[in-house]
Amino acid sequence: MQYRNNFFLSIILLFITSTSLYAAQSSGLQEPEKSVFLIITYRQEYNFVTPWKVESMSQSSGTGFLIADNLILTNAHNVSDYKYLELRKENVAGRFLAKVLFVGHDCDLAVLTVEDNSFFNDTTALELSDLPKVNSTVSTYGFPMGGDRISVTEGVVSRIESDIYAHSGADGHLVIQTDAAINPGNSGGPVIQNGKVTGVAFQGLQEADNIGYMIPTTVIKHFLKDIKDGKYDSFGSMGAMFFPGLHNDSYRKYLKVPNDQDGLVVIGTLLNSSVESILQKNDVLTKIDYYNIDNDGMITINGLRSSISEAVESKQIGETLNLTFYRQGELKTATATIALNRPIFEQALIYDQPPPYVCYAGLIFIKATRNYLETWGPRWPREIPFYLKYLFANSSEINEEPKLKEYVVLSEVMADEINSYAAQYKNKVLEEINGHKIYSLNDVSDAFKNPSGDFYSIKFMGDNRILPIEVKKARDRQQDILNKYEIPAGERLEVTQ
Repeated sequence: MQYRNNFFLSIILLFITSTSLYAAQSSGLQEPEKSVFLIITYRQEYNFVTPWKVESMSQSSGTGFLIADNLILTNAHNVSDYKYLELRKENVAGRFLAKVLFVGHDCDLAVLTVEDNSFFNDTTALELSDLPKVNSTVSTYGFPMGGDRISVTEGVVSRIESDIYAHSGADGHLVIQTDAAINPGNSGGPVIQNGKVTGVAFQGLQEADNIGYMIPTTVIKHFLKDIKDGKYDSFGSMGAMFFPGLHNDSYRKYLKVPNDQDGLVVIGTLLNSSVESILQKNDVLTKIDYYNIDNDGMITINGLRSSISEAVESKQIGETLNLTFYRQGELKTATATIALNRPIFEQALIYDQPPPYVCYAGLIFIKATRNYLETWGPRWPREIPFYLKYLFANSSEINEEPKLKEYVVLSEVMADEINSYAAQYKNKVLEEINGHKIYSLNDVSDAFKNPSGDFYSIKFMGDNRILPIEVKKARDRQQDILNKYEIPAGERLEVTQ
């Protein structure tokens, strides 16, 4: 059983219940039914232990709305792992086939289109505005519980801050908090102020009453600008780890930073990151572009006190940032390029991609992902094996191998005479095959295709034991094992670029 949507335990999608004609009129939008649509999604998720399998079909509903160029904006979680999408308009009996043009799972946004041009008859594209003011009133539109009628409710903007987006479970961006009820179906609906979209409803806090969140237009505009070249590149990151050490005067003196300077202490950079050759341990970053950094790591941007990540997210991947920092008392400047800078052990959930795998001699090797970890259930952070827990939490700091692309795990053993007693190696991280380091699943495939000797000598991280597999017997048994367990192919690898 998979638990990829376990964020429902603490954070659930933002939905609004009560209908209010006054709310629609006061927002400046007189006919929301011309802009807001019901999305019906039929989806099938992947299995991340035996990855040639898929889970049962499921159905869900959400909301989308029309923007420029006949595009429909919605949440990524409304369309993730979809097999079939249809859109419905209020007061129209027809159902319209939709397809996803672009999806950003890190920012929980997606753009859809409908090939039947009649769908856009009598519709009105909504415009995007700037960030709303705290304590101002907004109206949220959508289809709570998948109803046939658009629901509208008013709420007050109570906070604007950076937080984790529940869909990916790891990526943090700016969010706008509003007081509102929560019901399934409103996700992806527009939040309107003065007739323009000021956000997209997307998640809520289950433990509290009337706390919902919307994606602000700063994030939406970044996403829409990104896809203009025909592909989605994602949001970049600094590729460095920081520590607010200058609150301690002794630390400031130790690092020789002037008393009138605030900033963040660098404690390390990601291996192969875009700042690896620029920043060093114990550098103190004081400025990013023209934004001064305070001792909490905050800057003032868009009229808000926000994390320095907002300065990074104001740029597209491939653009540059100017960095100002101290190194042992000496003031330095450098130019850094915005890049993905993702960790080796991906922290975010993966969608829409068939999981790669290698099956040989009944041994199932997969890429270590959060999706795989979440198969331990809602309490997976406590239940997963210690070694996986350690790598998941610390891979960014402990990895010293530039060639490492991903950790490879033995996820399952399809029992056969060739792999007797191999089940005790389940969930262990692969280190070597016949003395050759394993840097990716592709290396596993190559190692099994090109043996050296009569045995495959398989070694796992943190384990001194060797798992020996006879080469001849493995080759003889391979097709029988695939047939017995109805495995369509011995491997499915990611296409390397």
